[in-house]
Amino acid sequence: MRLKIILVTVPLLLLITLLVFIPFKQTLAFTYENEEKLLAYLPFEKENSFQIKYTHSIHLSDVIETYKLTKKQIILTEFSYKDFAIGMPSNAEGDEVFEEKNGTYYIKNMNRAFPFVDLRLGQVRADHRIIYKDHTYTLSNFIKPGTWVRMSPEKMSLWELLKGVNISG
Repeated sequence: MRLKIILVTVPLLLLITLLVFIPFKQTLAFTYENEEKLLAYLPFEKENSFQIKYTHSIHLSDVIETYKLTKKQIILTEFSYKDFAIGMPSNAEGDEVFEEKNGTYYIKNMNRAFPFVDLRLGQVRADHRIIYKDHTYTLSNFIKPGTWVRMSPEKMSLWELLKGVNISG
């Protein structure tokens, strides 16, 4: 009888341990600087496009960067802004397309892949927001303004999901 209990309990505990600690959920992870300290995450479903929207500190108009998340990369696919100023691109490169429409400049057909994107959350005006599946998440609600964060695609385990800050609720 004792052997039966052990034969059932040990595999069951092993299965539970595997389910809790094996990464399975694709997320956009926000870590502190270039360290592994998780600050927040946004879980992704099948839809893998998202945007970062912020107010440019000099010309005070919105800038929108559109990305696609893959298992290992963040790919910049489009960039839009209203004013030419410091830090804003003036033209497209390679196969990219530069357009002006209703006072907004667009660079489309971009395919710039990065393993991560570093970002310093604005303290005064930037108001960095993530837009995913028609929902807008203000990053300063989850991460202290002025913090340098690294955004990267990460698969997370149930354990990591439970101990982190899910910005989608």
